[in-house]
Amino acid sequence: MSLALAAFWAASAWTAGHVRAAPALHTAALLVHLVSLVAGFGAVLAVDYVGALWLLGRRTLCQVLELAAPLHTPIWAGLAGLTLSGVLLEPHLDSGLTQLKLVLVLMIALNGVQAGALQRRLAVCGDERPPRPLLVRGAVSALVSQLGWWGALLIGFYNAQG
Repeated sequence: MSLALAAFWAASAWTAGHVRAAPALHTAALLVHLVSLVAGFGAVLAVDYVGALWLLGRRTLCQVLELAAPLHTPIWAGLAGLTLSGVLLEPHLDSGLTQLKLVLVLMIALNGVQAGALQRRLAVCGDERPPRPLLVRGAVSALVSQLGWWGALLIGFYNAQG
């Protein structure tokens, strides 16, 4: 799965450097990009919020996992929509910030693969406190996810200004 994601990422970055979209298609791609951001990042924020409630003792681990499971679909759909629409937005691939954004997107995707595996491991724990290594892995995954999504969002916003 990770290899396929990396290949998809590389193909989309290469394609972005070779495609010029007509103005109407560019506008449509921008709309898809924004909708995908809302869907994907919104779902990520919901999962992380309920995870924080679990850490505060206000939700059970089972409740967190039950919420997270169906939200994988909008997260992945949002990430795919961002990637595909981004190809048509004529990114400045020679810009260091754009290159960083592309790396962040790949990081988000690879982190998502391991987060899915982590979720399956946590489900075995039921409502018992998971072993410390799983907790650390979960915290690192959430941190990587937040840094990646916020970083890509802020770079995209900055690049759109100029």
